[in-house]
Amino acid sequence: MTFLSGVFLPTVAAIAIAALSACGTMGTGGDTAADAPTYLVGDRWIYDAHDGFFRTVAHWEETHEVIAISPETITVRITQKGPTVDGVRTEQWAAPGIVRVGAVFDNETRRFATPLQRYHFPLVPGKTWNQRVVQFDETVQKAGEINRYVRIGGWEKVTTPAGTFDAIQMRISMWLDDETFWRYPTSCNYMLLYSPAVRGMVHEEREAEYLEKGGFDRASLRSQHAVLDLTSFTPGKP
Repeated sequence: MTFLSGVFLPTVAAIAIAALSACGTMGTGGDTAADAPTYLVGDRWIYDAHDGFFRTVAHWEETHEVIAISPETITVRITQKGPTVDGVRTEQWAAPGIVRVGAVFDNETRRFATPLQRYHFPLVPGKTWNQRVVQFDETVQKAGEINRYVRIGGWEKVTTPAGTFDAIQMRISMWLDDETFWRYPTSCNYMLLYSPAVRGMVHEEREAEYLEKGGFDRASLRSQHAVLDLTSFTPGKP
């Protein structure tokens, strides 16, 4: 849903995310919790990823690796490599699920005034949280506020190229800070599956769009249509 002038309006992305079924539907599950993981230097997750529409689809391999751990910070390097994608950045986590520096939409680098709760452990079916976070986007050199709402669904079996996992589902609704004089903010609707077995995400589907301003035939423009699947997880050494 997109929030405009105090009214929630249905969007293409909202409808599309409700129809996503590659990994099953949201379950009711029990009250089993996914507790905060203990990361190790060398933990490495590799994902097969693609984003775009029709002939504009970009494919790449995305690697997340824990490269340093201190009492204050977990540092993770994210590398994207593909025919048309080539990027490296680092994230800083204050604790598992708590992001001081990182991305929320694509491959940008944002510094959060108050840490972002990417995962609010323990993850329990039915749990929700809602954050308004002031941040600075280094990619575009702009400050703003992001609104991110998360609802935890049930547990399910999900199969990826890395294997079959017990995973808990997360539905994420997010509004970015990119409104201009001619368009409203980007509205994001994501579905993410987190598995304790790999201490991280095993599958994610991302849909995003924004509305143009003015006129009776305002166009809704889709800006993200992405899928990430875990292809391998290598644990670090204690």
